[in-house]
Amino acid sequence: MSAVPETPAAPSRPTVTEREAREVAEAAREQDWRKPSFAKELFLGRFRLDLIHPHPLPADEDVRRGEEFLAKLRDFCETRVDGALIEREARIPDEVINGLKELGALGMKIDTKYGGLGLTQVYYNKALALVGSASPAIGALLSAHQSIGVPQPLKTFGTREQKETFLPRCARTDISAFLLTEPDVGSDPARLATMAVPEGDDYVLDGVKLWTTNGVVADLLVVMARVPKSEGHRGGITAFVVEADSEGVTVENRNAFMGLRGLENGVTRFHRVRVPASHRIGEEGQGLKIALTTLNTGRLSLPAMCVGAGKWCLKIAREWSAEREQWGKPVALHEAVGSKIAFIAATTFALEAVVDLSSQMADENRNDIRIEAALAKLYGSEMAWLMADELVQIRGGRGFETADSLRDRGERAVPAEQMLRDLRINRIFEGSTEIMHLLIAREAVDAHLSVAGDLIDPDKTLGDKARAGASAGAFYARWLPKLVAGPGQLPGTYGEFRHGIDLSPHLRYVERTSRKLARSTFYAMSRWQGRMETKQGFLGRIVDIGAELFAMSAACVRAELLRGRGDHGREAYQLADAFCRQARLRVEELFGRLWSNTDDLDRKVVKNVLGGSYTWLEDGVIDPSGEGPWIADAAPGPSARENVRRPIS
Repeated sequence: MSAVPETPAAPSRPTVTEREAREVAEAAREQDWRKPSFAKELFLGRFRLDLIHPHPLPADEDVRRGEEFLAKLRDFCETRVDGALIEREARIPDEVINGLKELGALGMKIDTKYGGLGLTQVYYNKALALVGSASPAIGALLSAHQSIGVPQPLKTFGTREQKETFLPRCARTDISAFLLTEPDVGSDPARLATMAVPEGDDYVLDGVKLWTTNGVVADLLVVMARVPKSEGHRGGITAFVVEADSEGVTVENRNAFMGLRGLENGVTRFHRVRVPASHRIGEEGQGLKIALTTLNTGRLSLPAMCVGAGKWCLKIAREWSAEREQWGKPVALHEAVGSKIAFIAATTFALEAVVDLSSQMADENRNDIRIEAALAKLYGSEMAWLMADELVQIRGGRGFETADSLRDRGERAVPAEQMLRDLRINRIFEGSTEIMHLLIAREAVDAHLSVAGDLIDPDKTLGDKARAGASAGAFYARWLPKLVAGPGQLPGTYGEFRHGIDLSPHLRYVERTSRKLARSTFYAMSRWQGRMETKQGFLGRIVDIGAELFAMSAACVRAELLRGRGDHGREAYQLADAFCRQARLRVEELFGRLWSNTDDLDRKVVKNVLGGSYTWLEDGVIDPSGEGPWIADAAPGPSARENVRRPIS
């Protein structure tokens, strides 16, 4: 093999302004709305129940193939997966991963013509919920491989040759990983430092990637790197498929976490790694767009596993609370505990409704579900964490005790504390809750920015502002009057949801509240204008209200679906009713906090904290933290560490 020629040293990490960072993110997001969106309409004060009701259903053949695979997967999980062993050894055994390969689990979402199973999003999510309940680490491995790894971006952006080359491998033998994050780059990709320098028919990669889920065992990597502008190269952040065993690729560390102990997550260094131009996904500069588009449906895998967690929490809460007695009766019959069980049951029902509805809409491809998928991720990760926390509380001291300790002293080995640890990362994975708030808020106000954005942009000319003012005036003259009244004020509306238990008041509430939400958003934009983007507390509450309204809508529609099929309809109506009543209380609290909060005071306190005004408050403790920098050095160059990559044998 010829020697790898020297390439120019990668430049230091880009220094970007806040405005430049926003421009990079804005350029990457999908600009147009070519298909209807239930959630987008909801934020605009338009309750389009017709977009989700009657509940869309999968084709009979999809159901047959999906159920057939679920039966095989259940048998595999029950007979060959030892979740406790994976937790103790912090590793998924090779024989388990090889068994999943034989089962076809690596190719659940890959088309059959490439050797995959070709499951729908609905059944892929059901499979993740099932396998994730046996071992969350396995769920994470399969999800990272198919939801954000090589298969998903190639499905949408890959060439025919790329699909024919890589998808059969991903379907049966090769594990893939997605590499975007860097030691000093999280949700601000404008500062991405990994470089891909064009050289002949290749690109030469240099840089370091952090938190590479599956990176330790992966065979194929999707890597995001910055291509410098040059003659014949438009440059920009670009996506590549990289062979993990390429010369110059080093897995420098296998990271360990408070939960998901079997997760094969690492730090990967690239030093003059040659990647053929034929392995570039899409065009130069399309990398972030590819990543965001991939996540539009890829985000649904995480809330799917949250549904599985909710189901398990409900099962344990039911069995334990019936067995455990205090003051002469089962603890479930004490209101303080019973309310927690009711919350878990109702929330699990609603979360499954959200995930199934969003997944079916993704399968049908008739709706734009970018907001729905983001809401499902946000809502699922937050609510699953709360449900697991309530389970630990219901279990008391046993909830804090490890499963191994419980078993060793003769009790049922219930891993409640492990569930809590494993679920915690979901509020950070694939976009933290805080970032999801901002992402969803940006999409929710897109219509306003489209017509009035130039009015609040300080860099626009007076002519631009005049034209924007005329356009905005026409839009708001049509839109604002529609927010005054609607079908939610008519007592008989949505009467088809009245069967013993009456869900129609909840849907009328959603309709009225969606208009109130839109009015609140408009008022805030009028009040703060260009400063709106800094009001992250306000935007987060707006999004949380929208998430509750979406979940209420999905719960009611699912209850009616189950009633119509004769499938636990009465019980489903009861759960939907309970959930909607609980959600309405949360919504009213959020509305109150839109305008009555401590946001301004909090900002002052934060400035004083950073300025050192309160360091005296830190006296009296010992900091157990070790030495070292807050952020590891990620300067490009050859690796000085052992390669801990572990191919599955």
